[in-house]
Amino acid sequence: MTISSLRLLACVGLLWAHANLGAAEPARILIIAGKQSHGPGDHEFRAGSLLLKAGLDRLGGVTTVVASNGWPSSLDAFNGVAAVVIYADGGGGHPAIQENRLHFLDGLSRAGVGLGFMHYGVEVPKGDPGQAMQRWIGGYYEHEYSCNPMWSPEFSQFPDHPVARGVKPFSIRDEWYFNMRFREDMKGVTSILSAVPSEAVRNGPYVWPKGPYPHIQSAQGRAESMMWVREREDGGRGFGFTGGHIHRNWGNESFRKVILNGLLWIARQEVPAQGVDVPVSDLELAQNLDPKGKN
Repeated sequence: MTISSLRLLACVGLLWAHANLGAAEPARILIIAGKQSHGPGDHEFRAGSLLLKAGLDRLGGVTTVVASNGWPSSLDAFNGVAAVVIYADGGGGHPAIQENRLHFLDGLSRAGVGLGFMHYGVEVPKGDPGQAMQRWIGGYYEHEYSCNPMWSPEFSQFPDHPVARGVKPFSIRDEWYFNMRFREDMKGVTSILSAVPSEAVRNGPYVWPKGPYPHIQSAQGRAESMMWVREREDGGRGFGFTGGHIHRNWGNESFRKVILNGLLWIARQEVPAQGVDVPVSDLELAQNLDPKGKN
């Protein structure tokens, strides 16, 4: 391990000690919103993150901070965090895998900090990054193993789990990834949003590469998980959510609620009996969009 890695791990210990000293304070959630990406109304990481923050602010009991434009410039942003969520572009440019950040996040995970990843943020290269995601949240998007069609799953049944509280059946068009590379035994992993893709969806085209992939076609009739949670052996928690490409979808009550519930859950906070119930207006949806031109 490099000196730089050791310094990062030492910082984790200091940050966690700081968190314990302030245990009586509201749980602190850090959402890392990625840099500008895609066209108007798509991959609006900052606007979506600020909507989620506004929802939790109305609920009270937690403090939510949004770091815009990628990884925070200072590790002070992680002081006292109960949970860290990354909503950003992934793949080889994923903010969590640059420099020595895998080691840093591993340290947070071992200290019990919750970790969540949304949309493109669930995709990392296989190898060390993929194995880390399996430890943290239970699975990840693997290039040319998973796929990313635009489609409208029918979410009709939900598990008896705090993250699913108050979530009602819904269907919404988005770039819903599926066929994640989950832990081999799925130990500690619970599917929250699942649906059965049609034959047409399995046949593609996918967003990229367009497919179809024979192994996706051959699984016809199988339910696929598009949001899942993991309770780790160390007591820490995590979630993965593959939707979130289209910003206006945050206006859907259940789409929004399942993530707000998830944010509370990975921060080890009580989820209300009917879930986090906070409305979002059309005006709020139109706020904080990246300067990409007209929607």
